[in-house]
Amino acid sequence: MKKILKRIGVAVGAVIVLGLGALLYIGMSDIPSYETEAIDFQAERSPAAIARGKKLVLMLCVNCHLNRETGKLTGKRVLDAPPEFGEIYAPNITQDRKYGIGDWTDAELLYLLRTGIKKDGQYAPPYMPKFPTMADEDLNAVIAFLRSNDPMVTAASIPDTPSAPSFLTKLLCRVAFKPFPMPTAPIPLPDTNNLVELGAYLAHNLDCFSCHSADFATNNYLNPRRSKGYFAGGNKTFDEQGRVKRTPNLTPDKETGIGNWTAEEFINAVKYGIVKDGPALTYPMMPYVHLTDREAGAIFAYLQTIPPIKNKVERTVYE
Repeated sequence: MKKILKRIGVAVGAVIVLGLGALLYIGMSDIPSYETEAIDFQAERSPAAIARGKKLVLMLCVNCHLNRETGKLTGKRVLDAPPEFGEIYAPNITQDRKYGIGDWTDAELLYLLRTGIKKDGQYAPPYMPKFPTMADEDLNAVIAFLRSNDPMVTAASIPDTPSAPSFLTKLLCRVAFKPFPMPTAPIPLPDTNNLVELGAYLAHNLDCFSCHSADFATNNYLNPRRSKGYFAGGNKTFDEQGRVKRTPNLTPDKETGIGNWTAEEFINAVKYGIVKDGPALTYPMMPYVHLTDREAGAIFAYLQTIPPIKNKVERTVYE
């Protein structure tokens, strides 16, 4: 009996030592890296593509990458990132060859935006959005704009401030958040004549579902409809002072969601931050002024088709 207990004790001790060793290794290491895949891609840079790309960048990239002091996408501290992720800074994505993305190829940019893997193989942590389901034409447009002569993206020799990811971030990047596969077939734009189809595309690829579902950790980015609490809100986001702001329920539930809203009320909220019978919306929900009324209305039309979920989320308003 003593021998058995001794063996169990040795085994438990070994497991503890291995576990502590693994934790120490993760804490001392960096974000993991992966092998990169060479792909063939050259962005088509027509005026229409650049204009479309600017619209997408203004909705998807500016909040994190636009430095108000430089007026360019030179990066800044991301104050609304969950504090448990560490101290996070968005990098310089201007055309500067030393400090920005000037020496990246179009293919390397596409590979990052699709998979989350940088040109050096390192994984971009979960606070960097990825676009595994965005239409090829829209990603082409984003890259075309980043290559344009728009003042926001022309070269600015401003070095990045390195992020200091937390132990949790390093752990999650090994066990929960992994690179996405490159699509194996073309991804077309939605049928813009079908409001519900257009609305679903925008709701997924403008990252609306990501914030408005239950939790970033349980979102399904390859199939957003499988996300836990899909559009039922309650996810924990932060304002620029690091204060928690739970996202509202956007399902068509009549008691706790937007089942009693009109399309006009929804458009005013999304485009201008105006909410009926309440104070205006505030950061991190920034007005999507670059959406057309039809596009914002299409998102509303789609949300009216999803299953209602009863989930009351108290709105937090800070003075």
